[in-house]
Formats: sequence, C-alpha cells, structure tokens
Amino acid sequence: MTSYRLTPNVLVCSGLDPSGGAGFIADVRVIDKLGGRPAGVVTALTVQNTTGVAELQPCDPELVDHQLGFLLTDIQFRAVKIGLLGSAAIARSLGTALQLTDAPVVWDPILAATRGNIALLDDVEGALAALRPHLTLITPNRHELAQLAGRPMADLAAAATAATELAHRADCAVLVKGGHFDGDESIDLLVHGDERHELRGPRVAGEDVHGTGCALSSAIATHLARGRTLVEACRLAKEHVAALIVHHARPGRGATAVV
Repeated sequence: MTSYRLTPNVLVCSGLDPSGGAGFIADVRVIDKLGGRPAGVVTALTVQNTTGVAELQPCDPELVDHQLGFLLTDIQFRAVKIGLLGSAAIARSLGTALQLTDAPVVWDPILAATRGNIALLDDVEGALAALRPHLTLITPNRHELAQLAGRPMADLAAAATAATELAHRADCAVLVKGGHFDGDESIDLLVHGDERHELRGPRVAGEDVHGTGCALSSAIATHLARGRTLVEACRLAKEHVAALIVHHARPGRGATAVV
C-alpha cells in the first residue's frame, strides 16, 4: 500500500529576490524547514542583489489569476503567505483567486525597498481593499505601519493605537514587528480582536539582516497550517526568526540574510 506524508500545503504569493535572501526563494526555504510543503506563484520580478533593489517589474495580473485559479482547483492549502505584490492589480487577481480557499491568509505588506529608492506597491489602499475579505493577519514593521496609518510611529504606544485602527479597517489581526523600535527587547505587538499580546524576545545585537519580515510571515503561515493558534504561531515564528538572525548567511558583498 502506498503511504503519503501528511505535510500541509502552504501557498506562497510573493516577489522574486534573485539573491535568495528574501521573497519567494526565502519563503520556500522557511516553509520547508518548518514542515510545510510550499507551492505558489511569483507576483513580481526584481533586479536585486545583496546591495539593494534596482528595478521592479510586476507580473502579468491575468497570468497570476490564471495560475492561482488553476492551482487552487487542484491543491488544498492549509495556509497562505502573501508578500511583495508589485501592484494593486496583482492584489485584485489574488483577491479573486482566494475565493477558492478558506485557508488563513498572512500578508507581509512590503511597500518600499529597504535598500534602494524603489516603491514596491503603486496603490496601498487598493491592494488592502482587494485582499481584505481574505486576510487573517497583516505583519507590518514600523515604517509599513506608518504608511498604512498615514502618520509616523514615534514609539510602541503609537504603534499599538495604529495597529488597533488597522485591525478594525482591515477586519483582521495585526502583528506589528518590533525590530525597528528602540529598546533592549524586541517587542512585537499582536492585536487580535479585543486582545492585545506583547511578544517579547531579546534584541539580537549586530547589523540589520535582510529578509526577516519574509521569514516571519512564512513561519507564521506554516505554523497556522500545522494547526497552531494565531498567538502560538506568532510566538513560535518570532523565536525561529531570532535564531535565523543569530545564524545569518552572508551570500554576497552587501547585506547579510536570514537564509
């Protein structure tokens, strides 16, 4: 008798970072390492290496829609990770295709390049509106939350207020990543319904490591696919990324990477 692995499928929709430090390649690595089976589509192509992003080319929204529609009529996914979109048109394609699954959806809202003066999404509100019916969790960092909220985030208290507003507007949970805030601890804020959780961990000293947001959102999606609650998934993902930061990779002359 043929036996099959009970490995949960995780759908990845993200951009391609040719350096492998973030985006689709990094997502696949993290999901596989944590016991999920990744499959998915590339949403945007970039001209990028470890020194920064030079150019962005969103993929054809119609092709992405066809890819996902065909894929979702065949494979049952237990979670979805969305990363770089490239355009609101891609978000609309995802929104249409995601009607074919009720899996939890985690969106890492990558809006601008950390290294390189490149905007990575042309219409933030349009993208949010397209994805809103499907979202379980949004995972902005300090700068992404500021852009989504339309005002700067002076500290964690301001971020908590903005996260609550965003959770209400998007009708989903929000996890604010604490890496860009000051303090001896790295404190992520999870706003989940009427609950607020502070996920604390030691701040890893040293240089900024590329791909932490991609790794975190992929890890959360994988833990959700494996049956963890949202709070558990966020805690376990934070621990995993902290370990990746400590043991980071140096693939090129520029930034180090989590994988």
